[in-house]
Amino acid sequence: MAEATQPKAGPKDIFLHLLAVLALYVSAGSFAALIFQYINLLYPDPLQEGYYYLTSAYSSIRWSLATLIIILPVYLWAGWFLNNMYALAPERRELKTRKWLLYFTLFAAAVIITGDLIVLIYNFLEGELTIRFFLKIITVFVIAGTVFGYYFLELREQRISSTKYFVYPIVLASAAAIVAGFFMVGSPKEERVFRFDEQRVSDLQTIQGQIVNFWQVKARLPQNLSELRDELSGFSPPQDPESNEVYGYEKTGDVRFTLCATFSRPSREKGALASKRVVPYPVDPYFTPENWQHDAGKVCFERTIDPERYPPSAVSKRALETRISDNPPD
Repeated sequence: MAEATQPKAGPKDIFLHLLAVLALYVSAGSFAALIFQYINLLYPDPLQEGYYYLTSAYSSIRWSLATLIIILPVYLWAGWFLNNMYALAPERRELKTRKWLLYFTLFAAAVIITGDLIVLIYNFLEGELTIRFFLKIITVFVIAGTVFGYYFLELREQRISSTKYFVYPIVLASAAAIVAGFFMVGSPKEERVFRFDEQRVSDLQTIQGQIVNFWQVKARLPQNLSELRDELSGFSPPQDPESNEVYGYEKTGDVRFTLCATFSRPSREKGALASKRVVPYPVDPYFTPENWQHDAGKVCFERTIDPERYPPSAVSKRALETRISDNPPD
């Protein structure tokens, strides 16, 4: 008879339980990713610090923020709806669908705890004996432990009389993490300003690569950026994305030149890289972003081509040797 009165799961039950569980997984993962990136930014690793390190961290924070802002309310709504449904029909707590998903959640939480501990211990063996290591361990245990403990009590029907002891701290912690994210990465308006500056750096890198190519083909530097125009390849020197002004360029020697642009903000690199100043670098078309650190305002980057690393073609090399013999350097 017990089997005959066993409640059966309908489409609505399956949908709500799957929605709640999936939203839980995504919310917990996004919250963990958010906290991990905060730890990475507050306690940077000198072995990884740099432009790509920061860019990756900021991008991860934005994705996690966007996900958490949308998915967490979905999880809270699904949980609220299910609790109301259980209050009206307590027998629905015995649904097999519900119990299977809860057991799977416990299994997933246990796997996550185990997997993250393996990764963290691996990093420990790699020499990451820092506060970052211990903060990440605490983060994993708090998130996975909270999920495991809550659903373990659900299965044993030892639920706390009110879910507020779980829900309120979760909402407060998530809200604090979201607010902190906006302080970390800045407002969308501020981010757009940085994106314009990054586009300026990208344009200067493109121009620099074209100058190197021009040098290797013609064994001389262009007198101005207009000489870089190439109708065959379709290349035209880019202009400032906001003002549409031509970037600054000056030939300062046979193998030396400067490129200039006006930036709205200092570059984002922090930590050890922040102490570096703009100094002459040998030109490398496979440049590192650290060669392009800048302050706000007009900044000029001095570059020197190494003829041995980037030799001109045979024809242009003969023309260069002739030019040097006719006009020996001082």
